[in-house]
Amino acid sequence: MITLNQVSKSFRLGPTWSQVLAPIELTIERGSFMSIMGPSGSGKSTLMNILGCLDKPTTGQYLLDEEIISMQTPKQLARIRNQKIGFVFQQFHLLPRQSAWKNVELPLIYSGMKKKERKQRAFAALEKVGLADRVHYKPTSLSGGQKQRVAIARAIVNNPSLILADEPTGALDTKTSESIIQLLRELNQAGATVVIITHETEVAAKTDRIVYVRDGKLQEAAS
Repeated sequence: MITLNQVSKSFRLGPTWSQVLAPIELTIERGSFMSIMGPSGSGKSTLMNILGCLDKPTTGQYLLDEEIISMQTPKQLARIRNQKIGFVFQQFHLLPRQSAWKNVELPLIYSGMKKKERKQRAFAALEKVGLADRVHYKPTSLSGGQKQRVAIARAIVNNPSLILADEPTGALDTKTSESIIQLLRELNQAGATVVIITHETEVAAKTDRIVYVRDGKLQEAAS
């Protein structure tokens, strides 16, 4: 599903360039349930941005479903993100004045879906994450775990083949974190490829594969 060939990322700092991600090789098979670990500043967030088509590599080639991402226009990248990738973030990024289902339907608005079908799909996604009784609640009336479930419902409402979860349990207590990881596992078992970016060893240990990012370089965990 995903292939990175000698992908690197550098940023200009004044007259010089700083390499954040060294040339790396990475293959992620369809249906994987894996984690990418690394401390702050290691390059793991840069890697996630490349995987999520939010940024392009400086060198190398990124293939997603055999499409060469570096050759896509901004409009094409937006289409890929909307149709193929679901994002889950630590801080939820929900609209506070909108109900749960209104938050979940946002990706469907961008895809041009009609209102009636958007509502049906949003309700179905919320039911899938266990929030059928919270569809009309605003984020201010939800717990941290419920907010993250709304965020996951939003991520899956377009039936993406790839879910990228960036520190999805960072703002949650241990019990709630376990339920969120279990939910991601269930989505994986239903067919989605799930990549969790985390610095928590307890979270990574629950995935099938761990890749470490240190000083911009990749290291595969021993199986």
